[in-house]
Amino acid sequence: MATAASNDTVTVLFEGTLEDGTLFDSATDDNPLTFQIGGNVLLPAFQEAVTGMEEGETKTVALSPDNAFGARKEELVQVVDRLKIGKNIDPKPGIVLSMAMEKDGTTHNVPAMVTEVTDTQVTVDFNHPLAGKALIYKITLKAID
Repeated sequence: MATAASNDTVTVLFEGTLEDGTLFDSATDDNPLTFQIGGNVLLPAFQEAVTGMEEGETKTVALSPDNAFGARKEELVQVVDRLKIGKNIDPKPGIVLSMAMEKDGTTHNVPAMVTEVTDTQVTVDFNHPLAGKALIYKITLKAID
């Protein structure tokens, strides 16, 4: 039986959970995930887990934060003047804003989650929501195209 290899297009089902069992993402029979192994769309460690699997095979892999979305960085939590958010935006904890951030001399618009709001300041978190978390994937390879 053929096994999934680099550059193959594969279709998988998966459940992604945190260590406490919280489901953070999934691909089901109704909405499977199709991707090319070696493309830059998914976590490299997820793609490596699929590599070598046979059609119909199911396996569970645990990814450390370093192999997933990296460590949480406290320097990516910033307090900004509420006036810089704009008059037409009513920031509330839990919403995601597109914010300008400079890196290597270039300004990029990146998502930032609002974590706290006062009358004069807004605290935003530029970390990926899954940064610092270990991820557990149960993956089933449905097809190799």
